[in-house]
Amino acid sequence: MSTTVSRKPSLARRLLRVAGILLLLGLAYGVYYAWRAFPIISGYFAKNMASAVFVQGRDPETVRSEDLGGFPFSLASYEVNRADSSVTVTVWGLARHKAIYRAGLGCTLLNKLPEADVRAQRFVLPPRPLSSDTLPWPMGDLRADSFPVAIDPEKLSLAMDHALMARSSEGDGPGRTRSFLVLYDGQLVGERYAEGVDKNLVQIGWSMSKSMTAALIGILVKEGRLNPDAPAPVPEWKGTDKAAIRLRDLLQQSSGLDFEEDYGNPSEVTNMLFRSDDMAAFTAARPLAQQPGTVFNYSSGNSNILSRIIRRTVGEERYAAFPYEALFYRIGAYSTLLEPDASGTYIGSSYSYATARDFARFGLLYYQDGVWNGTRLLPEGWVAASVQPAPGDPNKRYGYQFWLNGQDPEHPGQRKFPDAPADLYYSKGFNGQGVYIIPSKKVIVVRLGQHPIDENTFLREVLAALRP
Repeated sequence: MSTTVSRKPSLARRLLRVAGILLLLGLAYGVYYAWRAFPIISGYFAKNMASAVFVQGRDPETVRSEDLGGFPFSLASYEVNRADSSVTVTVWGLARHKAIYRAGLGCTLLNKLPEADVRAQRFVLPPRPLSSDTLPWPMGDLRADSFPVAIDPEKLSLAMDHALMARSSEGDGPGRTRSFLVLYDGQLVGERYAEGVDKNLVQIGWSMSKSMTAALIGILVKEGRLNPDAPAPVPEWKGTDKAAIRLRDLLQQSSGLDFEEDYGNPSEVTNMLFRSDDMAAFTAARPLAQQPGTVFNYSSGNSNILSRIIRRTVGEERYAAFPYEALFYRIGAYSTLLEPDASGTYIGSSYSYATARDFARFGLLYYQDGVWNGTRLLPEGWVAASVQPAPGDPNKRYGYQFWLNGQDPEHPGQRKFPDAPADLYYSKGFNGQGVYIIPSKKVIVVRLGQHPIDENTFLREVLAALRP
């Protein structure tokens, strides 16, 4: 008679089995993460390295160490090809991305569209006027000899020095402010630049591009070609529930489209910017998640739909030149550059380059209610509408592609910057780029840099330079 002995796995074997399962799960997650994230990493690296080298004229290794050196960009390898003006990037040999430079257009990231087709695109661009130091500010760069009595020069100088030396507000490192400008009643009264930077260096505006896109929409409203309260002219939306989205809803980031603006993980915004050839089409295809006009949801996709609306409204022949002829060259902002995606539409959410002085000129246009040298560029009432809080924004801090300090009459103390007036509004970009307009104090501040710094502090110190 035989006896069967049941043996349980030893504790060591069970632990080994669990460890094996966890290892497989970890590997599976790693593959999943790489599949989703590596193309975002390589796309970001390629596009920004290309623009830094070919638009800004910076040294690639300096860009790598200052702008693209931390994780996860440290995983990437890159090659700058000056023969065809391109940058190619891979992550551990995978997720190859290439960005190309075209004169007058800046750099464009390639995805599915063939490079030859993108290079074959033809854009009719206006000749760029030459800025002159012999022309007085703001059309030229000749600064006034006189200094406003309303400003204490020593306090202003100290405020600018502090801004240049400020630490990052998102960590222990330096903020690396590259440019800091102050205007008082339209006059350029102060500017500071970091070592190696001067008034001629163009710098990326990131989401300050959104405010420029809104200004171009305003110009077309003035021409009678667009109406903020009309349905947004997006062909894909005809006959769908998205046909109810108005132009105003896009301007106020209340379109209702399902769009996640998360840069820490693969999301709609990162897939749009770094994996899409046609960013407006990508966003227009997103489903409706909320009733249009009722819920604020900050979305770079909305801004790129606005950019394509501009393209369709002005027509292909006029489109490439339109931002320059209708806006930038009219205000002396001759360095400004908008970069298109591979479909040929300017990336109205993110990719503008300009000198600090030209960003200041753009802010000055809004400070002057859309009037420049006696000529109205933006429609009457446009600036006032731009600083009205979006109905769907519970914090009352967003208008027409501009941020607001806080104009909620029921909560007057809840300002974004408590030491600045409630009427402050600002164009804000990633990593602390900003143009801050304070009508009640006649002040405009421009700050450009690598990392964000404490905005309330530098605004408080600049305003403290105003004499009582």
